[in-house]
Amino acid sequence: MKLDPEETVQAIPLSNSTVCRRIDEMAGDIEGQLICLLRSRRFLLQLDETTLQDSDALLMAYVRFFNAKELVEEMLFVRRIRTDTKGATIFEEVRGFFEENGILMENIIACATGGAASMVGRYRGLISYLKTVVPSVFTIHGVVHREHLVSKKLALRLNHSLSLVIQVINFITSHALQNRLFCQVCEENGEDFDTLLLHTEVRWLSKGNCLQRFVALWDSIVAFMSDKDFGEKLIDAMADIFYLADIFQKLDFVKQGLTMQRQRPHK
Repeated sequence: MKLDPEETVQAIPLSNSTVCRRIDEMAGDIEGQLICLLRSRRFLLQLDETTLQDSDALLMAYVRFFNAKELVEEMLFVRRIRTDTKGATIFEEVRGFFEENGILMENIIACATGGAASMVGRYRGLISYLKTVVPSVFTIHGVVHREHLVSKKLALRLNHSLSLVIQVINFITSHALQNRLFCQVCEENGEDFDTLLLHTEVRWLSKGNCLQRFVALWDSIVAFMSDKDFGEKLIDAMADIFYLADIFQKLDFVKQGLTMQRQRPHK
């Protein structure tokens, strides 16, 4: 039986290298289109520096500008910072990208950063270096993560209660048998949920979410842990745990409002 050559060729799966090459080509084309637009437009720049769990420091840049009377927001680049994360180093990374792609620094009309000293420091922060090149730039720094940083230095008693919650969550969720038994207890008590949420230091909303779920399943957790080491400790820390859940719920509500799509600074 004679097969159509075109259909035969199309049926051949692409190799990994071909797929990778095409993805790189599409990404490069999108980046090129964005850079061409920025060369002839004034725009707002947002910078965010973060450190991953493997100690790699990343610098992320976003831009916002008008194109055909529409407000456009795009990621400009993500770069790994190979040395320190001082203001001068971050500024050189940004300026290097702009010079490589022929974008004028003077096109930046505003710059938003985090509130870290390396970003907003008066003498050695990124903003101070940026203003030497673009004196008229309008600058603003975010406040979204401030409460998250403060939460790392809670009072000793509250910190102990928060650590107890995390230990109980890890005890239940990290063991398959304990997790199944806990699910059974939740079903018997008619709970709306049968699983606990994990806590992580990376996502700044995780403390509030895991505490809310913990409080919602409080009766089942106390019943399940009654014959274990954490049983009495949970009862003693009940007031602190419920207090922390309320506080973090309020803070998360504020932070979610600050990160809403198209949220304006004056709001």
